Amino acid sequence: MSFKNKVVWITGASSGIGKALALEFSKLNAKLIISSRKRDALEAVKNLCTNPENVKIVTLDLEDYTNLKLAVASAISQFGKIDILLNNGGISQRALAIDTDISVDKRIMDINYMGTMALTKELLPHFISNNSGHFVSITSITGKVATPQRTSYSASKHALHGFFDSLRSEVFKYNIAVTLVLPGYVQTNLAYNALVGNGAKQNSGDADLEKGLPTDVFAKKLIRAIEKRKNEVVIAGTKETLSVYLKRFLPGLLAKLVRKVNQ
Repeated sequence: MSFKNKVVWITGASSGIGKALALEFSKLNAKLIISSRKRDALEAVKNLCTNPENVKIVTLDLEDYTNLKLAVASAISQFGKIDILLNNGGISQRALAIDTDISVDKRIMDINYMGTMALTKELLPHFISNNSGHFVSITSITGKVATPQRTSYSASKHALHGFFDSLRSEVFKYNIAVTLVLPGYVQTNLAYNALVGNGAKQNSGDADLEKGLPTDVFAKKLIRAIEKRKNEVVIAGTKETLSVYLKRFLPGLLAKLVRKVNQ
């Protein structure tokens, strides 16, 4: 599959995985639309791309999920079409359920699930009209294997699996693909930006993330999965990948192991 002149829209593109994906897709001569709340950071990503003249910026806030119609219209207008929507924007959590204010739970669900779902639904008529398209949504290993201090984060990722697995069956007849991507530990600022119980940012790193996959390696693996139009792909280290199989075949053993996390 060639990505030359394919129009790829990436959310959460100002840093981390989204930034790495923008750089890799640009090398493949794709036309890019990059989004996040931070225009200055998006401009910096655009300037790093191989073909910055083929990169357009559309700012949006996934938390403001009832007002995404204009962002979708703007994105389509940049190149006249969109071939791939790469749902990457989101936020993490580092707090026990008992210590997490309900407003924080809601914010995590609003950004990770409601925002992603709303953006997907706004773009869906465009894909149906074109009788083609590809939704690629980055969830998490925690979308399968929930761990301590990630209650709402895990819930939001599980919700994405439910939505997109169901959507895949609905849109198959329109030649629309749906790929769910489960990252393990990746070297990003996810931990720094994660919300603690009162809604503040954690502002500290995570040893597991720091030892995880480099973002460029992750991006290359993901692009290969998109080429193959996979339904679901795990891109992770051995430990995280093993946990997915334990969840399926030895859930009791996994439950014992998970109880020891963060102790």
